[in-house]
Amino acid sequence: MLDIQTHLNSIAGFNNLELLAGQVVEGFISGMHKSPFHGFSAEFAEHKVYNSGESTKHIDWKLYARTDKLYTKRYEEETNLRCHLILDNSSSMHYPALKQTDLNKPNKIAFAVLASAAIMQLMKKQRDAVGLSIYAEHFEYYAPEKGSERHHHMLLDQLNGVLKNANKSVKTDTYANLHFIAEKLKRRSLVFLFSDLFQNEVQQEKTFEALQHLKYNKHEVVLFHTYDSATELNFDFDNAPKRFEDVETGKRIDVFSDTVKESYKDAVTAYFEAVKLRCAQYRISYVPADIQRGFAPILSSFLVERRQFL
Repeated sequence: MLDIQTHLNSIAGFNNLELLAGQVVEGFISGMHKSPFHGFSAEFAEHKVYNSGESTKHIDWKLYARTDKLYTKRYEEETNLRCHLILDNSSSMHYPALKQTDLNKPNKIAFAVLASAAIMQLMKKQRDAVGLSIYAEHFEYYAPEKGSERHHHMLLDQLNGVLKNANKSVKTDTYANLHFIAEKLKRRSLVFLFSDLFQNEVQQEKTFEALQHLKYNKHEVVLFHTYDSATELNFDFDNAPKRFEDVETGKRIDVFSDTVKESYKDAVTAYFEAVKLRCAQYRISYVPADIQRGFAPILSSFLVERRQFL
């Protein structure tokens, strides 16, 4: 069993992840004054006429250029950030099978769980609300966004449960489950999706329809595309005859890896490029999460990059 709270502080690259989370809230890097997630949920409500003596901070200068009149932007009540974590818990996410979870070399589901726990830690430091959804073929778990200590521990327990109980021969229905989640999220949120997105072209099209549903509802969406570059992208196997089994359907095929390696790499590379292109089209933040890189470099790179664009 991998206990997340016990081990979060010992991940390679982070001598103390909780300390790092505190640094993110207070500045993330010395000299930076904003957290990567600060101020997301202030939402524009309406314009009002500017009165002499008021702060000029919220004057809409673009509107002034068109009308030659001063208006200020009014915002809905500023609440803490709402964040919702979504985990694909299908059988393919538990690849490669590990006898023991290694914090430095996680499989796909372990990476998703560790990254989710780290993001939760950041939100906790900011007193922000976090929710969690877990799905595979069917919807497995949902918790709305809350910020209490009790809620935080409840979500950690669910994440630990995902690691302990590997789904076997379970397919993915990302499309239906994302639509379900989009209907449940009533307030604008920062949504993280952790998935390997292994699906056919029809399923891929439907998945992006569901992601559009989230974008239409004004959520900001970040996709952590989890994969193992060694075997799932580069097909790095020796050329001895091997039997490959689809972990979700149980279908098997016997091949020599060298006979299909190049065509496989071409097909998968094209698929990955198509996913990145669709994300760019829909303004979804795409984060390639190659587990061969390890957990710490991927998450820290994402946080630094996000900070640069605030």
